[in-house]
Amino acid sequence: MAFEGLAERLQGTIKKITGKGKVSEQDVKEMTREVRLALLEADVNFKVVKDLIKRIKERAVGQEVMESLTPGQQVIKVVKEELTELMGGEHSKIATADRPPTVVMMAGLQGAGKTTTTGKLANLLRKKYNRSPLLVACDVYRPAAIKQLETLGQQLNMPVFSMGTDTNPVEIAEKALEKAKEEHHDYVIIDTAGRLHLDSELMDELEQLKNTVNPHEIFLVVDAMTGQDAVNVAESFNEQLDITGVVLTKLDGDTRGGAALSIKAVTDKPIKFAGMGEKLDELEAFHPERMASRILGMGDVLSLIEKAQTNVDEKKAKELEDKMRTMSFTFDDFLEQMGQVKSMGPLDDLMAMIPGANKMKGLKNAQIDEKQLVHVEAIIQSMTKKERQDPSIMNASRKKRIAKGSGTSVSQVNRLLKQFDEMKKMMKQMTNMQKGKKGKGMNLPFM
Repeated sequence: MAFEGLAERLQGTIKKITGKGKVSEQDVKEMTREVRLALLEADVNFKVVKDLIKRIKERAVGQEVMESLTPGQQVIKVVKEELTELMGGEHSKIATADRPPTVVMMAGLQGAGKTTTTGKLANLLRKKYNRSPLLVACDVYRPAAIKQLETLGQQLNMPVFSMGTDTNPVEIAEKALEKAKEEHHDYVIIDTAGRLHLDSELMDELEQLKNTVNPHEIFLVVDAMTGQDAVNVAESFNEQLDITGVVLTKLDGDTRGGAALSIKAVTDKPIKFAGMGEKLDELEAFHPERMASRILGMGDVLSLIEKAQTNVDEKKAKELEDKMRTMSFTFDDFLEQMGQVKSMGPLDDLMAMIPGANKMKGLKNAQIDEKQLVHVEAIIQSMTKKERQDPSIMNASRKKRIAKGSGTSVSQVNRLLKQFDEMKKMMKQMTNMQKGKKGKGMNLPFM
């Protein structure tokens, strides 16, 4: 999970103050000291930390907290609002030109994931906003980069404009714009050349491109795992190109999160998207408030709902709800539901979006072992069609056969059967309580 180390430290710190009926200046002083250390350990820029702590301290000992009926909770509200503001305050949407196509320039150092992010952005624009992007290969110094973009285009069934390695990038971009207008593409995403480090030649070329194509967006792609280096790169690119936004890659990795918390404050340019995995559909719009909520263990219900709407078939969800209400839910249905939940991303990330999940018994400080779900699938797939439809026919010999076929034990089979039965009863209770309400229920038993 992104910000995992920072989240653990901050949640532990604010927990001490949450339930307090009275909050003294000394309490605030101790809390802000811990918050400061947590942020510095997460590689947040020290000047950014200093300013943030000053604002939190001023507000936390002010009237809005001291005169509140729940001062502990008010302090947390202050911390959340300041973290949100630090990361940009509001979600910053991608630009849309009055007269298409909208031109997006992708810039960044080599190795930051720029070319892959170009493909991910095009995929997101088509999938979520029903746009028709044209990808443009302008990294003429690395034949592998052109090939990579063409391969991504094939995977996405999306056009890629390329003129090889012997043409000037500015000419390629000009020809691509002409083609986009002819073929009515509403977005042109230009994958520019990267370097292993910043140099004047790279910047001169990017400036020429900018002056020629007049992009509506200049996105800087930076690797979140490089910490303060990412902030330094962002600052340099912004000075030269006046970027319009940042795309953070590898935010799902073992990152301390300092880059995401520092970039907006240092460059005054918003983080617009975040790469949350290697797959081509794992690029998300960056929402500062939602991210602050996740860092503080408050969940991120809106992102969870959006994931469900994107990945869960609404018609199947309605059929499933009817089956749950009539107690006709089978192991086949459960297997299908598991597949839909898995398509939404790693379960640890999904759990982080549920408010209070980190405090639930058995889940605190524990990672969900997705291998267990593989065992569940294997057990269900080892059942006959009749057994999946009616688990009540299970006897000792059937259970033994299923355990052998799935590479598990009889006790694991028994546990799944018991949990499945309990889950059906719980689902019926929940759906009866929610009669008349629309919703998509997804419940998983964990072995």
